Amino acid sequence: MAMSMGGGKGGPTPKGLDALVPQPPPPNQPKNTQPDRTIVVQVIDKGPGQTPGLKVNQDDETWDHLQTRLTDIFKSRAEKVMFVKGDDNIPFADVANVIDIAHASGVDKVGLITAKIEAGG
Repeated sequence: MAMSMGGGKGGPTPKGLDALVPQPPPPNQPKNTQPDRTIVVQVIDKGPGQTPGLKVNQDDETWDHLQTRLTDIFKSRAEKVMFVKGDDNIPFADVANVIDIAHASGVDKVGLITAKIEAGG
């Protein structure tokens, strides 16, 4: 019996995009006494026709100041990773705009948090 270990037809196996998903701590891990260094930018639905709101972790932020804020946060970090969480009614273009701002601020990797991920599934 022969087995193929490639992408078929002699070509390489296509690779998708790497995905970042925040992981909960193991259940037996002691509580971390250090502050959480995970950065989450929330894109918040303000209603039809309104510009979405922003939060960096739990702090309100403006679109005009977001790049400066992220640059300040990540300038001294070795691991430049953050997550974006958008409300259900937010157009993906607004989430993509946050990702672009993050990259311009020096963030290397941006992960997306969905309702399903946040619920633990």
